[in-house]
Amino acid sequence: MAAKTFRGGVHPPEFKELTSSSAIETLPPPDRVVIPLIQHIGAPCEPVIADETTLSKGDKVDLGQKIGDTEAFVAAPVHASVSGEVVEIGEARLSDGRVVPAITIESDGEDRLSEDIGPTGELANLSPGEIKDIIREAGIVGMGGAAFPAHVKYSPPEGATLDTIIINGCECEPFLTCDDRVMLEYPGEIVFGLEAILKATGAERGIIGIEANKPEAIEAMRTAVGDSGYEVVPLQVKYPEGAEKQLIKAITGREVPSGGLPLNVGVVVNNVATAVAIARAIKSGTPVYERVVTVSGDVVARPANLLVRVGTPIRALFEYCGGFTESPARILSGGPMMGQAIADLDIPVVKGTSGILALSDRVAAMEEEEPCIRCGRCVDVCPTYMMPLFAARYPDEEALEYNPLDCIECGSCSYICPANQRLLPRIRLTKMLAQARARSEE
Repeated sequence: MAAKTFRGGVHPPEFKELTSSSAIETLPPPDRVVIPLIQHIGAPCEPVIADETTLSKGDKVDLGQKIGDTEAFVAAPVHASVSGEVVEIGEARLSDGRVVPAITIESDGEDRLSEDIGPTGELANLSPGEIKDIIREAGIVGMGGAAFPAHVKYSPPEGATLDTIIINGCECEPFLTCDDRVMLEYPGEIVFGLEAILKATGAERGIIGIEANKPEAIEAMRTAVGDSGYEVVPLQVKYPEGAEKQLIKAITGREVPSGGLPLNVGVVVNNVATAVAIARAIKSGTPVYERVVTVSGDVVARPANLLVRVGTPIRALFEYCGGFTESPARILSGGPMMGQAIADLDIPVVKGTSGILALSDRVAAMEEEEPCIRCGRCVDVCPTYMMPLFAARYPDEEALEYNPLDCIECGSCSYICPANQRLLPRIRLTKMLAQARARSEE
């Protein structure tokens, strides 16, 4: 039987061989971390300590201690990734260019664990509400990059019913292998996390979707699933197989409506690393203060998969991997298809950082744009049935008629374009125009 897939998509070179066999290594904690107070979709946090009083410069904090929170529902608290002293409450730049409030901590080198961290009880004895509270307090967000607060996903509006949970192990972006390694090294925790999500939501069907180019991960997850009744589904190797709407279509045949969300078809999708984070939050009370990051690219001396503390400057990751074999033409946070180009090596790792790439012109060169020839290839590959060549006509307001908000920003259109049109950046601008119009009409 052919592996399941969706309509559209592209097949870029994978480059996964650089790190796919590299076991996860632990990056030593840095002397100083910068913890952004917004690492999620939603409201920013305020600096606080455990008793909800304001955190101040000079305060001592412990590893895993909550240092930022908000009363907003769509948000996730942040935690100290080292023990030490708060030396600044200021700002930090993120990979997408935003400058956000941040807390800088100077490590005391002790990694003194917060006394608030401890087992939260047996999963069998926890209610759905208690599970969601644990997930929220641990600051768990979508670890695949979207960084949507997990507890919000598991709390659908009244009248909505969730029946299926999909754990996403596709990792279809070139170069990235952190999820592959997580499945190989923590399969039991992924299954535990899936079980916890099922209990929290009341859903009954649990599925783990993995691209077929990860046979060892598929076997590891099938062994971990055992006779639990959860399904491990191999999927065709194609980008963007791991986009949640396309993954839902491939596995279940259900189509998320235009402008809709997965919950509209009774499904929640979470990354494998999110499932691991949930397992650790329940088993040991550990919040999200570290994550696995792929450090790769054709000019990285020793590509690797690293367990990295949140707030670590990306400079430290490249230094640990031996630096560069030549000056990189481009450095990306994330994968080459959807990642953000960055110029500042002091940008901190955040919860949604899945990869850091350093690429030469041989891999990352941008060819000169030529006039669009109306070949329609961008239409053929668009996984959301858009017409990218028309939606990219920013600032022409006629572009708004081509459903730009349906764009998942996968970049397939830009990749396939024989005229090297910068379609995705222009569609992003059109989306901003559409969002501004919607706000003005409210």
